Amino acid sequence: MNVKEYLKENRLLFDGSMGTYFTSLHPYCKENVELVSLTHPNWIKEIHENYIKAGSNAIKTNTFCCNRTYISDETVLSDCISTSYDLASQYPAYVFCDIGPVSSEWKSYEEYKWVVDQFLNKGAQYFLFETLSNPIGLNEISSYIKSKNKEAYIICSFSIQSDGYTKEGIHIQDIISSLNKDKIDAIGLNCGCGVHHMHEILKEIGSFIQFISPNAGYPTVVNNRTQYQLDPDYFATEMISMMQKGIKMAGGCCGIMPSHIQALYNKIKQTSLIQSDFKNKKNIVKNSELSESDFFKKLKNHQKVIAVELDPPSNWDLSKFMKGAWQLKEYVDALTIADCPIGRARMDASLLACKVKQECKLDVLPHMTCRDRNLNATKALLLADYAQGIRDVLLITGDPIPSSEKDEVKTVYQHNSRKLTSYITSLEQKGLMSHFNLFGALNINAVNFDIQLKLAKEKIQNGMVGLFTQPVLSKEALYNLKRAREELDVYIMGGIIPVVSYRNAIFMENEINGIHVCDQIIDLYKDLDRMQSETQAIKISGTIMKEIEDYVDGFYLMTPFGRSELMVKIIDFYKQL
Repeated sequence: MNVKEYLKENRLLFDGSMGTYFTSLHPYCKENVELVSLTHPNWIKEIHENYIKAGSNAIKTNTFCCNRTYISDETVLSDCISTSYDLASQYPAYVFCDIGPVSSEWKSYEEYKWVVDQFLNKGAQYFLFETLSNPIGLNEISSYIKSKNKEAYIICSFSIQSDGYTKEGIHIQDIISSLNKDKIDAIGLNCGCGVHHMHEILKEIGSFIQFISPNAGYPTVVNNRTQYQLDPDYFATEMISMMQKGIKMAGGCCGIMPSHIQALYNKIKQTSLIQSDFKNKKNIVKNSELSESDFFKKLKNHQKVIAVELDPPSNWDLSKFMKGAWQLKEYVDALTIADCPIGRARMDASLLACKVKQECKLDVLPHMTCRDRNLNATKALLLADYAQGIRDVLLITGDPIPSSEKDEVKTVYQHNSRKLTSYITSLEQKGLMSHFNLFGALNINAVNFDIQLKLAKEKIQNGMVGLFTQPVLSKEALYNLKRAREELDVYIMGGIIPVVSYRNAIFMENEINGIHVCDQIIDLYKDLDRMQSETQAIKISGTIMKEIEDYVDGFYLMTPFGRSELMVKIIDFYKQL
């Protein structure tokens, strides 16, 4: 009887975690667990047998990491998949080909197809794509499998956090909406959270889910070893309460041992699983009644706003920074604060923005990079920013950590600015966060500006309302700025950075990514002293502001070396033109 027929009157009880159970049995084995199918097949057979003895009637092949990302030798990889499938197929249970996520989002279908073909060559019929964080390639690979075997049964299962989002910031409801239900037989949840939080998520989107496989709670570290301490009876009780709502396929992920499956099996035998479907709750979109910033109100009213950027100090001394903020207060509409520029540690931009907002009563746009913090940390920081009155944020991917520091400082790039924008927009739409006006960056000095326009359109589509450009210091930058005005339906803040010396011009041209200083401007600074260079900087910057004013909604001035008094002089010069 195939799985579809079986599920009409029965439920499938899957096994638990191959990886954590294997580690508990063989703690000193350092070999990749998937490769153990080739080197110690009896160890893998023992695990299958113990789960089946515990009550599982569906087991997963030992192939979660069997793809070319983790095993580069295709011959070894093919042998591993084939052997693992044969080992699992020896037992009286439905065998699901276990396929984990692949790393390259642009080639997901090709990577999935390579793995799937190995299984199809073995006559495989049941497939479980699990622990996924995005839906890329799943519709295509499901259609491919069905074209090869019409009787195939496909489960796509996603790893989500307790708030319903994957690690890439995509909400499970948005993923479900994107999947082709005609080709994908079942949608599931696995990993990411324990039984309680998975139950809470199912109360929101339960009727769409047919497969659940939670973790054994949350891990703790004991004697440098990761352990799960979930009680089997508690696991079984919580699982039964979900299965009574119509879930027909259940198992376990990280930390779930045969004892947990045994407890669930016993509980199923003792309990009447009367179906009482989950009732999906509608998304509640909360319209924030809190006021917008004066800066954004002026943008909406077509006033030519001015924002000036200050870099945070690299030590604890705030005196120069705060002096600059007070000095600029009467001249600008907002202060933007960089987030560890050039990948070097400085005072936190958001905390500093809150201080400026409270003390100077000046609107602020803290930069928020995708480097150094994951989605949880980003969400937590945004909630605190909002509580302190910040309404506008500038999202950028962020410069990488300097190579000389990579041994000591680990770079976190869980997402880019486009994905982060989509994540924050989704939080707002689902009522989990109040509204921010999200801004991004536009590199008008890029050699291939077509790519920048494409990325900008994706940012806008994901929820950005405005773009801050790199500085205009060449004819090419001015031309690209005009193109941006024509092609992008968004607020544009034109970038201005004063060149303060000949040496400064040479440095920016050669060492600062995203800045291009044309030769004509560089030549104007030759043989000038400091005062002459400052006068030249004021004249050039103010003239550029005048030249671009018809193509921008405001100006974005970047302060060199904390010289806030120079920015005041530039603003005054521009207003007199």
